[in-house]
Amino acid sequence: MGAINDDVYPRYLYASSMADRRVSKQVHDNVHGNIYLDPLSLKFVDTEQFQRLRDLKQLGLTYLVYPGAVHSRFEHSLGVYWLAGETIHKINIDQGSELGIDKFDIQTVKLAGLLHDVGHGPFSHMFEKEFLPKVLNNQKWSHEEMSLKMIDYIVDEHNIEIDSDVQKKVKEMIVASSEDTSSTILKEKRFLYDIVANGRNGIDVDKFDYIVRDSRACGLTCSFRFDRPLDTMRVIGDEICYRAKEYLTMHKLFSSRADLHRTVYTHAKVKAIELMFVDALTKANDHLDILSSIDDPAEYWKLDDSVMKCIETSRSEELKESRDLILRIRRRELYQFCNEFTVPKDQLEYFKDVTPQDIICSQNAGVVTLREEDIAVSNVKIDMTRGRKNPLQSINFFKDYECEEKFPIPDERISLLLPECCQDKIVRVYSKKHGLVEAVSDAFENFQLKNYGMKTQVHGTPQKKRQRK
Repeated sequence: MGAINDDVYPRYLYASSMADRRVSKQVHDNVHGNIYLDPLSLKFVDTEQFQRLRDLKQLGLTYLVYPGAVHSRFEHSLGVYWLAGETIHKINIDQGSELGIDKFDIQTVKLAGLLHDVGHGPFSHMFEKEFLPKVLNNQKWSHEEMSLKMIDYIVDEHNIEIDSDVQKKVKEMIVASSEDTSSTILKEKRFLYDIVANGRNGIDVDKFDYIVRDSRACGLTCSFRFDRPLDTMRVIGDEICYRAKEYLTMHKLFSSRADLHRTVYTHAKVKAIELMFVDALTKANDHLDILSSIDDPAEYWKLDDSVMKCIETSRSEELKESRDLILRIRRRELYQFCNEFTVPKDQLEYFKDVTPQDIICSQNAGVVTLREEDIAVSNVKIDMTRGRKNPLQSINFFKDYECEEKFPIPDERISLLLPECCQDKIVRVYSKKHGLVEAVSDAFENFQLKNYGMKTQVHGTPQKKRQRK
């Protein structure tokens, strides 16, 4: 999939007028084509804090499995900025006068798209979801909240002239999808908060961009077309609704996201590499004092993917264990995948994450005694953004452009082929040492038999892995 053009995706004409483009900076993106940065947005882009996003890979360590996945948060942020602008301009052209959309709204939505990921850490979600929980002792931290701090810091550090109300609203839009804030944002023009980070039904331009961009980078076919929902959307009752005929298009958005999670983001080898690097980062944490910077924007912006090379090239004895783990990653001496199982549907609601201790307690008595530090477990959750719920149940549609009524559409009225369950939980177990693969595999099978009365995986650990020393 190359740059978007008339042959692939119709080029939008909703965006900036020619007068706007004369004062904008043109950047060519390999997904959206020409992107035009307005003067205020450009002031944020041309700061070292935003430019840091060039050094954060969008998909973290996935590039070690999918070589093309080297695109950055910088590219994605520009893409979301552009799509946010296209969306609000399209709504403004169609319904601007009745909705009272003004330049303040347009600027705010575009800035929210641009800055929504400025608080991400090294290797993106791995830093936040895998590393920090190991070292923070249950203290909450999110890249969205860090983005808010970074925005304030950038404005102050670079003396950016921005209306305080714009700045405040931009920050509200960035956290609009979180459970803690979505229910409290009950203001006028609520639909504006659904464009970048949609806590109402999960349809937002952040997903539009990364689904297409990530698929392209990994060499995968993407069947979702974001031009369809953009062309047919309409605000009814302060909510962005979609034409009923696009029901399956919206389903494809969520199924494409789930497919990416299964085949790319949670690929078994990707998770093995992530588990190894998280171990390396955890062992290096005290020496590098990473935690001292995660709440201080002045220090945090200096933290990026180069931390891996920093550890790898250091001669410090305190970093030897971490260095050895990274060397194993480089030499492809990875934690060995032993097996996986998908949690049965009737167990999903009460399932608790499996731990190395659970596997140890199920090991066979014999010459090998497994320890917690010999085993790594990855508990993977794949859903369609709403847990076990069908996200399409939260979307409102309209019949045609003359109709002012919005309504949900039950799956059964569209197709009986749509899934009844919208979530998978997969447990993968890895041996950190090649010689223990057989013992770990047997213990994992015993664990499944004890808890579920069966081995739920559909493939066994290959004999060549079991016998490798």
